Amino acid sequence: MSRVKRINLALQGGGAHGAFTWGVLDRLLEEERVEVAAISGTSAGALNGAAFKAGWISGGRAGAKAQLDRLWGRMGAVQDMRMPGWMTSGLALPGAVSGALEMSPGYMLADAASRMVSPYAYGPFYANPLHPIVSAFEYDKVCARDGPIFFVCATNVHDGKIRVFSGEEISTEAILASACLPTLFQAVEIDGEHYWDGGYTGNPALFPLFDPELPDDLVIVNINPLERRDVPRSAQDIQNRINEISFNSSLLRELRAIRFAQRLLNSGALEAGAMKHVLVHMIADDALMRDLSVATKLIPTPYTLGLLKEAGRAACAAFLDAHLDDIGRESSVDIEAMFG
Repeated sequence: MSRVKRINLALQGGGAHGAFTWGVLDRLLEEERVEVAAISGTSAGALNGAAFKAGWISGGRAGAKAQLDRLWGRMGAVQDMRMPGWMTSGLALPGAVSGALEMSPGYMLADAASRMVSPYAYGPFYANPLHPIVSAFEYDKVCARDGPIFFVCATNVHDGKIRVFSGEEISTEAILASACLPTLFQAVEIDGEHYWDGGYTGNPALFPLFDPELPDDLVIVNINPLERRDVPRSAQDIQNRINEISFNSSLLRELRAIRFAQRLLNSGALEAGAMKHVLVHMIADDALMRDLSVATKLIPTPYTLGLLKEAGRAACAAFLDAHLDDIGRESSVDIEAMFG
């Protein structure tokens, strides 16, 4: 039997587009030649990581698949915080996706309101719609010492620094903080500090995965397009691209650091073993993500979630077919070409 290949997973955030990662993980769990040693997740990536870890502890691969299915089944019933139920009821139809969602009167009204109304304006009527889902995780399993090591990233509102939660630090509040978009949700308070979405400082954070005890191979599940050929022209497209650039900047910064370390190791400027030689892999479907509108990030209709799951499964299957043999041997991402 082939040797089991151990990897670390880095799971990006991107709202309901995190269902793509659901599909990636669903297919990855069917590949018994691959074992996940550690997970770093931000926002939707943190939710996926928590479901994966809890399910793995309770029932191995089958348990992880079941927990992920349960998570996204519940996500499909969540209404966008900016849109009351009467605004979104007609948008749950299978044909109402992407451009239709973005141009719907309800979405346009709610999008405009979000730019003028603070989430603090709701006063006692404020509620985070993700709280019932996140609080349902079995934290004795999410925080367990067994199974993949799990890291959750959030951004400290006060000093702008990244906060990485791990082990028993991970809680309902930590995951809600990681997914706290400040235009939608009130900052999450933990031990007197306040936190926003981790995507601003680590989407996701890679550095926790550089521990010498962890595998060299890092598989990034990327759901925010790194490149767009067309110049965005509508107000919504411009804002979406600003968010994509902002949420990819920390990832690109850490990839540049990996590139620098690789250069030093390859040139002999550093002795082998002085720094971790990270092998980088990426699973993505930028073409699909470029076609989907920003509205599909915020309105998790079951149809769109199913579409994204199947796309994630297909992307993971293609990666395994092309690069399974590269794991443990070499990077399948050409970082030099990416930044050349």
